[in-house]
Amino acid sequence: MTQSSALSPVPSGARDAVLKFYFGPMDCGKSTLALQMNYNHARQGRRGLVLTKHDRSGGPQVTSRIGLGLEAVEVEDGLDLVRLVTSYDRVDYLICDEACFYSVEQIEQLADLVDEHGVDVYAFGLASDFRSVMFPAAQRLFELADEVCRLQVEVLCWCGRPGQLNARVVGGVMARTGEQVVIGDTDDSPVRYQVLCRRHHRSGQLGEGTPADRPGPIEEASPADRPGRSGRLDDVLAPAAQTAQ
Repeated sequence: MTQSSALSPVPSGARDAVLKFYFGPMDCGKSTLALQMNYNHARQGRRGLVLTKHDRSGGPQVTSRIGLGLEAVEVEDGLDLVRLVTSYDRVDYLICDEACFYSVEQIEQLADLVDEHGVDVYAFGLASDFRSVMFPAAQRLFELADEVCRLQVEVLCWCGRPGQLNARVVGGVMARTGEQVVIGDTDDSPVRYQVLCRRHHRSGQLGEGTPADRPGPIEEASPADRPGRSGRLDDVLAPAAQTAQ
């Protein structure tokens, strides 16, 4: 007897492709949802490509704070996403983690893949940086996406209010200036990030009970140069036979 599945196969070309953007602050489950979505689509017989940029692990993979992970293709500056995807016989969907760090041109390429090539694109990332200023790539996703979804996994500020914004903390003080992208929250990084509510992001209070003064310019080191690495397509294209449990 053939074992049935609760998930029915999705025929290629059965519907129009979509561009969706899922956003939220740190710890709201963006990477976890990206991995779950990849699993669900692959289990339905679809073939997908998983992309990321500046993952917390420092490598070409998507990792979540609850311990899940998957090898991925690193989206390096200048990578043509249309050329990448169309180099292969079949890609039904893309999982794009940390899409806020892509270039605006690469976001345009994602839209081209949806409109011209019928590839579903599911993008995940932050909306705004440590200053509460929107990332250019995130802004373009807000403008172009068929659907924009704020993730509902509750993240709390230290005061108990809903966490909305990501603060950059350097030397125990909330930074107000600096490069837009600085990799932190790693073992050897002097930079960490903390989710705050709007009130405490604006006041600079980090939970020690003393309001932090709004600091002047902070000298911050750029992220260490890392060699460009890309996941092998054979490892990140996920046929259903490899993902079914």
